[in-house]
Formats: sequence, structure tokens, C-alpha cells
Amino acid sequence: MEKTSGPRVKQFSVFLHNRVGALLEIVKLLNANDVHVLALNSQDSTDSAIVRIIASDPEAVESLFDLHEIAYSISEILVVEMKEVATDLKRMLQGLLMAEVNILVCYPILIRPHGRSAMALHLDDQDCAWSVLSGEGFRILSQTDLSR
Repeated sequence: MEKTSGPRVKQFSVFLHNRVGALLEIVKLLNANDVHVLALNSQDSTDSAIVRIIASDPEAVESLFDLHEIAYSISEILVVEMKEVATDLKRMLQGLLMAEVNILVCYPILIRPHGRSAMALHLDDQDCAWSVLSGEGFRILSQTDLSR
């Protein structure tokens, strides 16, 4: 089991009006300031969307969103590295089930840290999930792992 060190990964949840180009504006703002989107998830309704973003530089994202008055919230999430997606996904989900940890949101990471797939998980008990998944041999990635 590999012990991960470094800060936990931050997920930004951003409120956007459901209109053409709204997400592009956010991505362009981040890219113009040398911040890269590492993972992205969007849930929309008729008039609005909540976009979840994991970025290469969370501190810069906070500053940019504050400066541009973009509504957001921050959550700490787990990013779990998978060596073999076909078997590791099932094993990860079984571990969370046995620990009675509920998945609130999950989505894949766009980059491949260490050349492997990874899944972002927003859970109802982050600490329990961290302990269970680490105990099962999964590597939990830090913000440092993703920002390299």
C-alpha cells in the first residue's frame, strides 16, 4: 500500500446559467491564468448547471473566482488511482459498500497521473473511505500528485 502525502484534492462547484458558452468562459479564464482543468463534471437543469472542477492550482482558482465574482463552493474529495479499471472499479465500490460509505458524486480524471486511470469521489464520509480504500491497497492521490 502506498501512503499518499500532500494536500487533499479540492473540488470547485460552480453555478452557471444554462447557456451556450458559459462553461467555455470558465475554462478560458482558468487557462489564461495558467490553470488547467484536470477533471470536470456537469449537472444541468432547465435554467442552470452546477459544474464541478478539479484544477491544477486551487489557490489560483479561488482568487480568480473571487475576483470575477463567480459563485462557487469548495469540497475536499478523494481521487483514487486504479491500475486495472475493470477489476479495481468493482473492488473499490465493494469496499465502499462494506464500509457503508455513500457516493454523492463521481467522475473520471481527465489526466492520467502515473499513467493510470483515476476516479474523483465526493463521499458522505471522506475519512472512512480514505481508511478503507487505503487498506484495500488503493493509492489515494493528493493535489500534488495531480498538479505535477
